[in-house]
Amino acid sequence: MKKVVILLLKGANLSSIENPRQGFEEANRYLQASGRSALFEIQLAAAEPRVQLNNGLYEVQAHRLVHETDQADLILVPALQEPIAAHILENQAIIPWLQEQHRCGAEIASLCMGAFLLAGTGLLNNRSCVTHWKASNEFSKLFPEVNLVADKILTDEGGVYTSSGGFSASNLVLYLIEKYAGREVAVYCSKYFQIDIQRSSQSPFIIFSGMKDHGDETIKEAQDYIEQNFDERLPVDTLCERFSVGRRTFERRFKKATTNTVVEYIQKVKIEAAKKLLEQGRRTIQEAMYHVGYNDVKAFRDVFKKITGMTPVDYKLKYEKILV
Repeated sequence: MKKVVILLLKGANLSSIENPRQGFEEANRYLQASGRSALFEIQLAAAEPRVQLNNGLYEVQAHRLVHETDQADLILVPALQEPIAAHILENQAIIPWLQEQHRCGAEIASLCMGAFLLAGTGLLNNRSCVTHWKASNEFSKLFPEVNLVADKILTDEGGVYTSSGGFSASNLVLYLIEKYAGREVAVYCSKYFQIDIQRSSQSPFIIFSGMKDHGDETIKEAQDYIEQNFDERLPVDTLCERFSVGRRTFERRFKKATTNTVVEYIQKVKIEAAKKLLEQGRRTIQEAMYHVGYNDVKAFRDVFKKITGMTPVDYKLKYEKILV
């Protein structure tokens, strides 16, 4: 029997508690229907007997308090809602318990923006991690010692797991079910809950927004200029000349401020503009390409796929607005 502890955190999202609970419960039901024993013992644990979730909309009772909980095999850290920093502070009492559980052999998985609390334990230092793409900039700023891989659906680093945002956290739950109960059970659960078990990237869902909460005013001006002139060719040397900064210094400052190279930033701004045009359904792929300043079909396709994980054709088919 595997003891799975789902934490009830102050400021957590109810769905990131209830969805994995249902997932492991359904895995148990499938095993029992197949003549096997249930595998998962699921407990809801908290620092207090009752915890308010979704900004007070729900109140949930814990099965037991964390300090009364036996050694777990797997602990799930649910998604925190905004304001993240305040909720991390509210849940500080959980951090020593998580550290001790991990030291004694528990595996720990964060769902969506639960990665912020997990990173606060230090257990993600020098490990790969993923969280909701919308929180990537804030996460990188708070935890520079963590290797954030923003495009992944999940990470597995020696028994420390993280997942991307929203309902994509369900892919980590399936991954864990497969690890503990086998592929057969995971495939059944994916069909039961209608989750695409093969998804490996959140790139198609990312809406690029450049980090601007830094103190380098020259770089902010450069970012604004790039975003306002995405339809033009934007050689790095031209930008350096415009902002009177040497190339090596400009590239170093740009990377430090935005976590992107200048070329990466330009590409992401252009591709984000192209995505919006394709979603509207009023432009052909070639028209969108020209509109964002590309003239080479292969170059546009390669950059588009690198950033979104999809070809322009596939993206248009998936997201374009159907005109009637």
